[in-house]
Amino acid sequence: MSATQLTTRPQSVDATAARTWLRRFLALDAVVTGGNGLAYLALSGPLGDLLGVDRTLLVGLGAFLTAFAAAVGYLASRPQPPALGVRFVVESNLLWAALSIAALALWLSPTTAGTVWIPMQAATVAGFATLQYGALRAALRT
Repeated sequence: MSATQLTTRPQSVDATAARTWLRRFLALDAVVTGGNGLAYLALSGPLGDLLGVDRTLLVGLGAFLTAFAAAVGYLASRPQPPALGVRFVVESNLLWAALSIAALALWLSPTTAGTVWIPMQAATVAGFATLQYGALRAALRT
């Protein structure tokens, strides 16, 4: 009769996997945010008309998003992203999502496309925050 053994993965494998997922989620955030920021910078006129958002606002947001994406990309490039930096990204993403919805409700008057785009991008950013937070917790637990 053979004994059945439960095999467990060493913690180092779990920690490595968690850090890998964290870095992937950060990198995806950097790519999407950077693409959005560059689009707002390069196409502020047509996008402003399409979304019903002031072109000057889009240029400012584009510059901010591009710089933020570069910082997030830097964190993603680290073998072990610092927890404080990741928490800053998570909290910034949650703030961005909340402010997007508040802006839509309180002071923006977008077109139909803008009314769809703003909550969609807010949900995407909140999704990044959720994935990053979960991966950070897993990385810190192992």
